[in-house]
Amino acid sequence: MLEKMRNKRLSYAQYMELALYDEQYGYYMRKKEKIGREGDFITTSNVGHIIGHVFADVFVRLIETYHVPPLICEIGGGTGRFAYAVLEQWKRQSSKTFSQGQYIMIEASPYHREKQAETLAPFIDYVRIISSFAELSDSFSGIVFSNELFDAFPVHVIEKREGHIYECFIEVENDQLVEKCVPLENEQIAQYIVERNIQLVDGQRFEIPLAMKKFIFQLNQVIDKAIIFTVDYGYTDEEWKHPARKRGSLRGYYRHQLIDNALRYPGEMDLTTHIQWDALRFYGEQAGWTYTHLWRQDEFLLQAGILNHLMAHHDPNPFSEQQRHNRAIRSLVMSDIARAFHVMVQQKNMNIPIFT
Repeated sequence: MLEKMRNKRLSYAQYMELALYDEQYGYYMRKKEKIGREGDFITTSNVGHIIGHVFADVFVRLIETYHVPPLICEIGGGTGRFAYAVLEQWKRQSSKTFSQGQYIMIEASPYHREKQAETLAPFIDYVRIISSFAELSDSFSGIVFSNELFDAFPVHVIEKREGHIYECFIEVENDQLVEKCVPLENEQIAQYIVERNIQLVDGQRFEIPLAMKKFIFQLNQVIDKAIIFTVDYGYTDEEWKHPARKRGSLRGYYRHQLIDNALRYPGEMDLTTHIQWDALRFYGEQAGWTYTHLWRQDEFLLQAGILNHLMAHHDPNPFSEQQRHNRAIRSLVMSDIARAFHVMVQQKNMNIPIFT
């Protein structure tokens, strides 16, 4: 990967695009386990099937009660475990709408498309796996879902020094990746700072999610009527002002270790940033989406009825299926990681209550 970067100056967004999505070097494109014990990180949707079952409860109610079209589109579905859990619960809970419905997976990674096809084989007649929006033949109406999608999008990195804004770039020197910051010239970044009214203090670094902004408008082009669920970790504009976040949030995950230096292990580790919730809301509204609410994930799951999934049991064995199932539910509503995640709901050409 260093050879591909040699004699070039890349923005952080270009570096992340190369390190994560390049067909030859990209981390997400490699045929290796990335999620779970054998990978580099764990997602909340990878913790058993419970979270998929709870979201399925919500999706089915929207379909049955408010006549939302029985189409679910998941973007960036990893191994397909969340989709399997949703389909399993959907079929069990509402066989009629299930038989009329379809679950569409949009996944850029060939490796993950293969994994999804394997995982979802029992539901193959109700699943469609595609690589991009371009393969959606008609305007989509239904439910759009993503989990930890935007946190892996490439971002530009800026820093304020002595009253001036700099953009940080990456170069190869002596076979090492080094950072160089130069006065900001990118007009799209400058526009983002103005339209989002970003105020930085000296010494503060900040990520500029131009890819997320672009994605919102691209998604808007292919949806007609939709309820859009976004699950991720991030901060509001007010939370970004906290001194603890002065150095930004770009990090790596390598074999379940948090790596502060995003330039280590290029192409071999996951790169992630905390998303800007107010930016998602702002550009969604520019696209014509109505903001519904932002919940902490544990609050969302409780309102969605996750406690109804607890299993009654009298087995003292702590490793029994029922005990493990109930522990997983507790972890989804009581752990620190559960409280770090949020769920944002937006709607296009719909005005439906998520909870009643």
